[in-house]
Amino acid sequence: MSYTALYRKFRPDEFGEVKGQDHIVTTLKNQLKAERIGHAYLFCGTRGTGKTTIAKIFAKAVNCEHPVDGGPCNECATCKAIAAGNSMNVVEIDAASNNGVDNIREIRDEVQYSPAEGKYRVYIIDEVHMLSIGAFNALLKTLEEPPSYVIFILATTEAHKIPVTILSRCQRYDFKRITVDTITDRLKDLTNRENIEVEEKALKYIAKTADGAMRDALSLLDQCISFYLGQKLTYENVLEVLGAVDTEVFSDMLRLIIAGDTMGCINKLDDIIIMGRDLTQFITDFTWYLRNLMLVKSASDATDMLDMSAERLEAIKQEAEMIELETLMRYIRVMSELANQIRYATGKRVLVEVAFIKLTKPAMEKDLDSLINRLSDLERKVEEGVVVQTVQTPAGVSPQANAASAQRPKKVLAPAVTEEVQQAVNNWDKVINRLSPLVRHVIIDGRLTVAGDDRLLIVFTDPVNHGTVARPDTVADIENAISEVIGKSVKVDVKLLEQGQNFEDHFVEVKKRIVIDNIEEEDF
Repeated sequence: MSYTALYRKFRPDEFGEVKGQDHIVTTLKNQLKAERIGHAYLFCGTRGTGKTTIAKIFAKAVNCEHPVDGGPCNECATCKAIAAGNSMNVVEIDAASNNGVDNIREIRDEVQYSPAEGKYRVYIIDEVHMLSIGAFNALLKTLEEPPSYVIFILATTEAHKIPVTILSRCQRYDFKRITVDTITDRLKDLTNRENIEVEEKALKYIAKTADGAMRDALSLLDQCISFYLGQKLTYENVLEVLGAVDTEVFSDMLRLIIAGDTMGCINKLDDIIIMGRDLTQFITDFTWYLRNLMLVKSASDATDMLDMSAERLEAIKQEAEMIELETLMRYIRVMSELANQIRYATGKRVLVEVAFIKLTKPAMEKDLDSLINRLSDLERKVEEGVVVQTVQTPAGVSPQANAASAQRPKKVLAPAVTEEVQQAVNNWDKVINRLSPLVRHVIIDGRLTVAGDDRLLIVFTDPVNHGTVARPDTVADIENAISEVIGKSVKVDVKLLEQGQNFEDHFVEVKKRIVIDNIEEEDF
């Protein structure tokens, strides 16, 4: 016998087995008991929450020969025929592939004939929002004045796409996302019935990943069981199969970001990629982790909203004390923007690296959140005892006199700029927009001047940015980009200022720093 997937094998066949939709089940059962059955129902909600399942149970219940407590008996010939898909009284239609006017006209012709057996003819139209405008218009008349023996059940994940004229003729039921605890209990029950040994922590992670969809949870469980067939399914096994990352990795990454350790973040990301973890899933989970920190930071009673162990909750509280709320919100903003970009991107790794550089270097961004982040970093350094050099003004001496008496560095004269270098500087924004996204976001931190041998010199104060641009292949890319823009060859050098040195003491800037604001998503 062929294998049956778990979500099909354990699909509920009576109202009592439906989990997480009590408000809908109770209403429908009461209607059946009181024989106040409507002629059109609209089931709305996200995927895998039980819309089609409840529709089929309801179809059995209205035609059942011996109903039990408002539900089907599942023993009579009618119930068995509907369950097997052999009943002429229940018609399922997939509107995604049958969305034309002719398909609806066939229904309109069929409803003229009463059912040969049973009380009602039930039409279940799945993904009804996919119907064309003409098909909706054809359905409208039948919904308005249906025969007494016809019931329409329309199911959709996008109720906003359905015309108001259709909505007004249906009883609308909104299906909720199923809670993590409800899904976990269901998975635990099914694994016990299947004699599968599994850790509860693993089931809880599967339930969380399903995002409120019972069917998705069963499919993920099926996938994990198949990979470790005959073995105990552990939390680590689930992480490996689903390409997910443990929360300890998120904690390590956050500490590296707070410390401003760019290369540490890049190396940690490299470890995640080598482990075979999915970057999109990692970004989603890390954003969720930051969200939990934000809740703990901003609300005193947020612990009730966080579904985690007491040990993990205590760790979250400790980490929340390490970071300011405004900084945390900036992290979430950057990661949310990344989640939108990475969905359809091909160079996902580059996008993620750029995002972590932004997180560790708030100076790269000019918005208010980044400024607050930079001030927080400065306050943290002062608290840690880092010496901040300031100009001290002795008592009784005016600042002007003190400044005049201070030893000024020798003024640096403006260098002679060749025509080729000047053209490269004048078209610098066009040049850097021909480079890779990572280089573009780093090179804007450099300042332009001229070397003694008529070379264009890019000066950096940050060793990480200098190391990225100073690579021979990157310098060659910059020189090629200049050639393509101005049609002439210009040699490029890259220099790192020593600690404590000021750019103005040694060089004259030939062009102010460029701010890139026209990078489009397809560039990534």
